[in-house]
Amino acid sequence: MVFQGSSTAISHTGKVRSNNQDSGYSGSNLFVVADGMGGHAGGDVASSLAITRLERLDQPYETTSEAELALRDAISDAAVELIDTVHVRPELAGMGTTVSALIMVDDYAVIAHIGDSRIYLFRDGTLTQITTDHTFVQRLVDSGRITPEEARYHPRRSVLMRVLGDMDPDPELDTFIMPTQPGDRWLLCSDGLSGVVDDPHTSKALGLGLAPGRTADNLLKQALDAGAPDNVTIVIVDVGGQHPVFSGTPTIVGSASNPVGVEVPAAAPRRSSWLHPNRQAANEPTHYEPAAGFLEELIEEDRRRSRRRRIGWITGLVLVLVIITGVLWIGYQWTQTRYFVGTDEDTVVIYRGVQQSIGPISLSTPYEDTEIPLTSLSEFARSTVEQTISASSLTDARRIVSSISDTAEGGG
Repeated sequence: MVFQGSSTAISHTGKVRSNNQDSGYSGSNLFVVADGMGGHAGGDVASSLAITRLERLDQPYETTSEAELALRDAISDAAVELIDTVHVRPELAGMGTTVSALIMVDDYAVIAHIGDSRIYLFRDGTLTQITTDHTFVQRLVDSGRITPEEARYHPRRSVLMRVLGDMDPDPELDTFIMPTQPGDRWLLCSDGLSGVVDDPHTSKALGLGLAPGRTADNLLKQALDAGAPDNVTIVIVDVGGQHPVFSGTPTIVGSASNPVGVEVPAAAPRRSSWLHPNRQAANEPTHYEPAAGFLEELIEEDRRRSRRRRIGWITGLVLVLVIITGVLWIGYQWTQTRYFVGTDEDTVVIYRGVQQSIGPISLSTPYEDTEIPLTSLSEFARSTVEQTISASSLTDARRIVSSISDTAEGGG
């Protein structure tokens, strides 16, 4: 049965990249986002090849199992085609692409996924991420080493652990089948959107009830306003709903919309990398498929980074404590150059320090008991001394005491 609903697909280069390596497809039953990687030409070719191979699946299916098998076979065929392409064009070695695909079959969504592009379901006002990122940081999140919020800003957040590439003819895919219902809104997107627009803002945009095209434009604007450091590709699929059902020519966006397709002019050979022979460096490398055992190396690097961060915090804390202690010590030493005249229980006393305290710590100590009885002072003099009299120096304090002593003698 032909899917009943409406959809849209848009793709944008973003504000930093020089070309668009993403591809997107929105058809009658099939919807796909592919995020290419592997340099200026390689990423274009990889995502375009994936879309070209998958678009043949845009047809009604009798069963969900038939659609799931078709997705698996088509993506495996795309992997073989990538490998064959590299044999002919060795300068493209190391290219790859994510694939997040969805086929509507009756009241079900058949999903295939590899990489870090995402599929979300917006239902009854709640946004749910359906696919799991095949990234290094997602494994750190799954193992409890970091939080999802820390993953958004982790320096290795774009390292892919699984990808449709030119090294594995049998890629490890996630495929599953989910029931869907009228009113559901499905979002497929590259990490150019999910990496800069958080889930609450995405949910708000999807919940406004605008047509798929206007909703996609809204999300793209948010990504561009946030700087759009990567290509942004968005496919929105509404199941039933209030908006008109669109049919006819499928919408193909991004690299796959290039009329010449994968026939990109040959690039000059580049220096090989340690991860892949003849792998060319991307303009701004943010994705790559690690070699076997690379995960443990990255985890160990993350542990080292965490240890360095803890050492940095501890060093900084110790430094702050040393500075605070030094300031307090210098301040205390200054107080010990000051004097004032006060009393103890029954005599006039010269104190060293100032008349303040820090909590239970007094900043003054008795320096010299003058042995002048308080009872020998006039009421005014006694009151003045009890309130303390500041002195500029020890000599000044003794002068004040002498004056008080004269008063006492005069009163006697």
